[in-house]
Amino acid sequence: MEKKKVAVPLVCHGHSRPVVELFYSPITPDGFFLISASKDSHPMLRNGETGDWIGTFEGHKGAVWSSCLDNNALRAASASADFSAKLWDALTGDVLHSFEHKHIVRACAFSKDTRYLITGGFEKILRVFDLNRLDAAPTEIDKSPGSIRTLTWLHSDQTILSSCTDIGGVRLWDVRSGKIEQTLETKSPVTSAEVSQDGRYITTADGSTVKFWDANHFGLVKSYDMPCNIESASLDPKSCNKFVAGGEDMWVRLFDFYTGEEIGCNKGHHGPVHCVRFAPTGESYASGSEDGTIRIWQTGPVNSEDVNESNAAGKSKQSVEEVAHKIEGFHINREGKNH
Repeated sequence: MEKKKVAVPLVCHGHSRPVVELFYSPITPDGFFLISASKDSHPMLRNGETGDWIGTFEGHKGAVWSSCLDNNALRAASASADFSAKLWDALTGDVLHSFEHKHIVRACAFSKDTRYLITGGFEKILRVFDLNRLDAAPTEIDKSPGSIRTLTWLHSDQTILSSCTDIGGVRLWDVRSGKIEQTLETKSPVTSAEVSQDGRYITTADGSTVKFWDANHFGLVKSYDMPCNIESASLDPKSCNKFVAGGEDMWVRLFDFYTGEEIGCNKGHHGPVHCVRFAPTGESYASGSEDGTIRIWQTGPVNSEDVNESNAAGKSKQSVEEVAHKIEGFHINREGKNH
C-alpha cells in the first residue's frame, strides 16, 4: 500500500515566547537568511534554507515586535516594546546603534538601497533614519491616523506602505512630500502587508480576508475569504501562482492564487500562527506561532521518510559550510544559554 505523502516541517526551537514576525533576506552570495522577532526580546538569525540557528541578538529589554535584514544580510534591525529600535551587525551580533523612541516600536524596515531605516509604533509617527548619519535626527513623516502595525518600502524607496493596529486600510506615503498619496481600503485592521519580490503585488491580511493589490496602480486584483481570522499571508515570490496564510486556527494553509482554492493544509503548531513568509527561492515557507516555534515547510509534498523533524540545531549536512563565516565571531552574550 502506497504511503500517503505528508509535509513534515523543519521545526526550529529556541524562542521562549511567541514568534510574532519572520523576515527572509534576499538571496546573497552566501545563501539566504531568516530572522525572527519574538516576545522573548531576543531576535534570532537562522540559515534560511535549513533553519539552523546562527545567533541571537542580545540587548532589548522588552518584547521585539519586528525584525528585518538589509538586502545584503549584513545588518539587522529590530523594533521593541522597550521604546527603542536597534541596528545590529548581522555577522557579529553587536549593536551598532540604538534609536530611542517615546513609546512602543512595532515595525521597522530597511530601504532597498540599505541606506535608510524606517520605524513606527504607538507614537503614530513614521521616522526615517539615515544609516550613514546615525546620530542625525530622523526625518519624521506626517502623523499616522492610528498606531502603526506594519511598514515596508516600495517603488524604489519612493513610497512607504503602512498599516495600523486600530483602524482598517493600508496607507501609501510619498517619501518626498511626507503625505499620504493613496489608501487601500479594508474592513478590518491590516495585520500583514508584503510587497512581492517582483514589485507587482501587495499582499495584505485583514480579518478573515487575504487581498492582492496592484502595487503600481493600487487596484484590488484578488480578494479571498479565509476559513478563519488570518494574521499573515505571503505570495510565492517565484511563480506568484500560490500563497500561504496562517491565523487563529493554528493551521498553515496553501492556496491557489488564481482561484483561491486550498491546495495544502499543514498542521503542527500548538497555538495561533502569527506570521508566514515564503523563502526567496519559493521552494519553502516559514511559519511562526504563539507556541514559540518556527516551522519551515517545503512547497511540494514530501515523504515523511525523506524529511525527519529537525530541531534545526546543526544537524544538516550542508549547513556547516554554508554558514561558517556567519557564525564566526557571532557573540552569544548570555553565558551557557542553549539553543
